[in-house]
Amino acid sequence: MKKTHNQKLKLGVFVVIGLILFVVAVYLIGNRQNMFVKTFNISANFNNVNGLMQGNNVRYSGINIGTVKTISMINDSTINVDMVIEEKMVQHIKKDAIATIGTDGLVGNMIVNIIPGKGDSEMIAPGDVIQSYTKIGTDEMLNTLNVTNENAALLTAKLLNIADAMADSKGTFGMLINDTVVSSNLKQTVNQLRIMSIEANKSMKSLNTIINTINFQESVAGVLLNDSIEAQKIRVLLTNLEATTAGVNSVISNLNETIEDYKNSKGAVNYLFNDEEFVKNLEQSLININEGTNKFNQNMEALKHSFLTRRYFRKLEKQQKKKAKS
Repeated sequence: MKKTHNQKLKLGVFVVIGLILFVVAVYLIGNRQNMFVKTFNISANFNNVNGLMQGNNVRYSGINIGTVKTISMINDSTINVDMVIEEKMVQHIKKDAIATIGTDGLVGNMIVNIIPGKGDSEMIAPGDVIQSYTKIGTDEMLNTLNVTNENAALLTAKLLNIADAMADSKGTFGMLINDTVVSSNLKQTVNQLRIMSIEANKSMKSLNTIINTINFQESVAGVLLNDSIEAQKIRVLLTNLEATTAGVNSVISNLNETIEDYKNSKGAVNYLFNDEEFVKNLEQSLININEGTNKFNQNMEALKHSFLTRRYFRKLEKQQKKKAKS
């Protein structure tokens, strides 16, 4: 059966549309895989790629600049990620750039983010291995969050127990909260401490004022604080004073013992201390002696003026004058 003109036209349109779609698909895929631009390869080593696959995008400062070419294991703790980068980006990426693995949105595919470095480093070259930073994965974050929730639940339960104990007046805090007498005493104690603190501050200010008024250059305090020789002399003086004090105490002790012995003895000294009659007689005897001495002096003065003994006393005066001159 011969095909009609309409059928041929439909077939031609279908083929043309299919070719157009094929070319567009090839272009999009080739553009995505950087098949139509000049590229170069760089790589980075990670401890965990977090589900990264071949063909995922590589971004630099939020701009797609390439794709992941291969992912290979180097050893049990290192994974090498080889990336295909557009050649025009060479002038922007430095050797101190850092590669990290993230997600394209909240639930998007995994991508490699290249973060610019902070130093003035050289531009990257094909085949370079840049530094990497492995972020914490979602599973690890969930595990950590789960442990944190469990710890928070335990802490909340313990806090509830503490609150119940405090409400039942158990422990010191419960007593402080519920016992008004203890609370009042505590307030008074705090008030007294506040007053003591104020008084201490006043005392410190007064002491600082006194210290500031001291002339440390010319005063005795300044000499003692600054001159080591004078300070040593003061130390020696204090030592000697201490020794002298000890000697005086010893003399006083001996004198007290002597006086006590005199009081307890039976000699004349005992009579002087204890016998009032003896003391009175002794006093009267001294008075009589003084009176006799005065009368004797009067008699001697009379003899000096008597005509019988006048020449003798004059002779004695002349002899005394000669001795004084010689």
